[in-house]
Amino acid sequence: MKTLWRILTLTRGYGLLIAAGFAFALIQMGLSLTVPRITQQIIDDALMGDETRLLYVYGVALLGIGAVRLVVAIARRLVTGKVSLGIEYDLRDRFWRHLIRQPYAYFDRWATGQLMSRAMSDIQSVRMFLGYGLIFFTANLLTMVAVAVLLFVIDWQLALVSLSFLPFLVIATTRFGRRLQPVLRDVQQRIADVTAAAEENVVGSRVVRIFAREEEELAKFSSRSMAVFEASLAAARLRAVYIPLITFLPNVAVAVLLYFGGRQVIDGDLTLGALVAFYSYLMLLIFPAQVIGWLTGLAQRAIASAKRVYEILDTPIAMTDSPAARELPACRPATPVTGTDATSAQAAGTAVPDRTKRDPLVAYECPDGEVKGATVRFERVGFAYDDHDVLTDVELEVPAGSAVALVGHTGCGKTTLANLVPRFYDATAGRVLIDDVDVRDLRLQSLRSRIGVVTQDPFLFSATVARNIRFGRPDATDAEVKAAAKRAQATDFIAALPDGYETVVGERGLSLSGGQRQRLAIARALIMDPRILILDDAMSSVDVETELRIRSALLDVMSERTTFIIAHRPSTIALAQHVVVLDHGRIVEQGTHDELLAAGGHYAGMFGRAEREGRTMDVVDV
Repeated sequence: MKTLWRILTLTRGYGLLIAAGFAFALIQMGLSLTVPRITQQIIDDALMGDETRLLYVYGVALLGIGAVRLVVAIARRLVTGKVSLGIEYDLRDRFWRHLIRQPYAYFDRWATGQLMSRAMSDIQSVRMFLGYGLIFFTANLLTMVAVAVLLFVIDWQLALVSLSFLPFLVIATTRFGRRLQPVLRDVQQRIADVTAAAEENVVGSRVVRIFAREEEELAKFSSRSMAVFEASLAAARLRAVYIPLITFLPNVAVAVLLYFGGRQVIDGDLTLGALVAFYSYLMLLIFPAQVIGWLTGLAQRAIASAKRVYEILDTPIAMTDSPAARELPACRPATPVTGTDATSAQAAGTAVPDRTKRDPLVAYECPDGEVKGATVRFERVGFAYDDHDVLTDVELEVPAGSAVALVGHTGCGKTTLANLVPRFYDATAGRVLIDDVDVRDLRLQSLRSRIGVVTQDPFLFSATVARNIRFGRPDATDAEVKAAAKRAQATDFIAALPDGYETVVGERGLSLSGGQRQRLAIARALIMDPRILILDDAMSSVDVETELRIRSALLDVMSERTTFIIAHRPSTIALAQHVVVLDHGRIVEQGTHDELLAAGGHYAGMFGRAEREGRTMDVVDV
């Protein structure tokens, strides 16, 4: 009952339309109830009374009632359709708003297909019940009550005999609904499993073919489809038993009526017209009784689906803005890079900022005396995922405008550490500060709009090249889009595309090469003009020549902002002024490239072997 009540509360805001729908349904019901009475008058007064004139009168009356019912039925369907679709839109919008505010960790626990199934088929089931089933159920229930009253008015004894089937109908309908609900919930879950399998096979179609796993994936999909078949068959068995039973019970009443009513007509205690009217009313009672059985199943399916939807909606949003959350400014007071800092920056291959040589990339410029970069500090930071420690007691400060390389073997916590800065995850111990402000005290939208991220496997939307670049800043001009593409060394291949910047790249950008997708992702990050730039193995898919050109462009970009570089190529690591080596979630070494090599420790072992063997550090065993 709790879930049913929650479903009913979704109708808030549609009170007038629902009231109109009920009104039209009641008018339609009332008009239907007049037809048997007119039929009785035709038989008793016109036919039995030999009054031909009355045939025309009653015939016109029936035609008029039919015309009004037509108009009312159209109006009712338009109203209920608007309510139904409106509720579906509201619930699905609420569902996606809730999902899109969840942190990364939430999606780590859910299969995409499961979420898609809940967002589509489950919400549709709720919509069908609220938009159509609720009004139909109420209207038909009222029809049954009105018909029962009219039957008692015509002949109370015959009504008692004819309506003796109702208690059995109520019992059968109730039992049917109670048994059907868990079965339908299982059906919905199985459908979600099939959706998840289908989504994985479509997205991972290339991987399936590369490893020649078509038969195995087909077997997995067939197995899940069979589970849907078996669950649906269980629901079909219940319907096969109960729906015919619900249909049969009223027929018993018809047989009883014809026997006892026929004898009353023969004995002269009941007119033939009254018997026909009684029969017609009983038929009007049978249809709602049958429909209520179907509507009960619809309601049970809606309840089962709603439980799956509310399973998502009831999950608290783990990452929200605090009441006192503040904005992260676009700039901060400058800390001059002089003396030793400037020398080390040049030695590391990072140019000192020179605004006079900067391309017109963005609309916003920092005032004089202020810079883009932000100081990022990790204070005794720890992070655990499902009781598994990923980071432990990390202490690190990255000065504004500097670049730090995070180095280590796969699974050491490099990406996780970088993900704590834009709050893709929250630290489970310690805190992360930007310009001495805890990231949890900054507005999420403000924080993330100041951070550009380029991942190893960038996602592109099925849209134009320009729209993909402009995604991080929709108000960017065409000149700014082209400037960002130029910095990302993407202009050459974009010019070769059929429609240039207006070329649609296709779903997930699979019509482009890995290196081309990565350069568009870099352009997308740069056009945001971020204060902090995170390059997570961002050049792993580009060739050596392109990497050299991108590195040259990045030197200028990085000089004005704080940069985290996660890389396995020594050439990419060389972009950073400072190198941090992680191992099993802890910082084991840090310093400049030359300092770490001279120390002969962990970094020297990885870097030296990688350099000698021409490999990335990630594949080197220690």
